[in-house]
Amino acid sequence: MGEGERYEEFAPPPALRPFIRVLWTYAAPKPTGDVQRIAPDGCPELVIDLAAPYEEEGDDGVFRPQPPVIFAGQMTRPMAIRPVGPVEIVAAKFEPDGARDFLGRPLIEATDLRLDLVARLRGFTAPSGAPAAQAAALADWLEGQRQAAGWRIDPAVRAQVAAAERDVEGPALNPAERRALQRRFRDRVGVAPRTLRSVFRFRRIFDHATGPDADAASWLEAGLAAGYFDQPQMARDFRRFLGCTATEWARDQAELARRLASQTYKRDGAD
Repeated sequence: MGEGERYEEFAPPPALRPFIRVLWTYAAPKPTGDVQRIAPDGCPELVIDLAAPYEEEGDDGVFRPQPPVIFAGQMTRPMAIRPVGPVEIVAAKFEPDGARDFLGRPLIEATDLRLDLVARLRGFTAPSGAPAAQAAALADWLEGQRQAAGWRIDPAVRAQVAAAERDVEGPALNPAERRALQRRFRDRVGVAPRTLRSVFRFRRIFDHATGPDADAASWLEAGLAAGYFDQPQMARDFRRFLGCTATEWARDQAELARRLASQTYKRDGAD
């Protein structure tokens, strides 16, 4: 991480755990300004920028400011963002099927979108520089939302989500049952079961590729373990979900690490 950068995760309170996977905070007082390529991970998120919101690249290639409070729906393609000032974020990562009642509308309407929720969270406050307190404040606010709206989980959809995450087939269904469940799945998750399964498979190899012990030579082995048949299939998903191949990603990351190391050396030398 860069100078003063921090990232922390917090478990949600028990009443929120069926719906929220993790609460997290992130701060970067002096971000580099580099464009960050965000890959799908199968989970929608509520993200609150307490400092300077990021800019996001549109389909026309132009970067525009994000709202300071967004609901990020399911992603089926990469997102490119860049910081424009000090960053301080508190966020909730929902379960894949956990945000339907929070959003109050079908999740398919939020897929690949970042919805402006500034008005809904007007009055929400979280103390600067206090990660645990920020997470607790968001948890308290979400618990109020849960109680007011009576959030629930669809057991059949949850079972299908669990099967997708394990990369196995869901329960056997007749054609009519399958079509009905797929409609409910898109409503509560935002994508089809097959798409979510592909995202989870991609994330297993992507998370390995971005881990501290990864090297390019081990990616194919990790990809096969993650459920890919061969390297071309893995490359297709890298292009689909990240916009580049695994080799291109590794080269970009190596270049970023080299530049960060160079900047650190220059700062230390100047001192």
